[in-house]
Amino acid sequence: MFSGIVKGQGRIIESTQRGADLRLVVGTAGVDLGTVSPGDSIAVNGVCLTVTDPSPDRLGADVSAETLARTTLGRLKADDAVNLEASLCVNDLIAGHLVYGHVDDVGEVVELAEVARSTALTIAFPKRLMRYVAVKGSITVDGVSLTVNAVSSDRFTVNIIPHTREITVISAYRPGTPVNIEVDMIARYLERLLESRSDGLTLDTLKRHGFIESD
Repeated sequence: MFSGIVKGQGRIIESTQRGADLRLVVGTAGVDLGTVSPGDSIAVNGVCLTVTDPSPDRLGADVSAETLARTTLGRLKADDAVNLEASLCVNDLIAGHLVYGHVDDVGEVVELAEVARSTALTIAFPKRLMRYVAVKGSITVDGVSLTVNAVSSDRFTVNIIPHTREITVISAYRPGTPVNIEVDMIARYLERLLESRSDGLTLDTLKRHGFIESD
């Protein structure tokens, strides 16, 4: 479990194909991840990976075929920057929102617009998943916890403050950049709960009373 508060940027040292899987080695110099042991979870661009052989300035992890199919990790190459966050402990402050590190799909940067000192970042996202995205709800972009400011049928907009832009890979975003997206877990569980009910609370009821947005 993570909070979406990125600790800093690492660098890809090695990306090696192993059959249908991938082996990543990530340089972590200058990023405070605490004590990392084999078996610990680390979020790399928002993807939860299991550490296999950590050292003071790097860590290794294997990426499964399923993860490669749903994320951008298979596109990484040597020296690419990645967002890093260590997993939460029970007594840690959750400064962002609860994040699994289980990416739902890849979005694409559509527009970056300067608004005062911040940047309005618009991302295209598959329509089948947009029902999980709500104005003022939480969303994770490459592991960064953000608040949704606007939503349409196939895209959403978030605001990036200077600090977030400076310490994350968002500083390198351009139109067309692919990004890992994880929707708020509450939305997924709420939908599943509603699907399992035979009477009472329904999606239509919530829409009529303004608790969720209509399609």
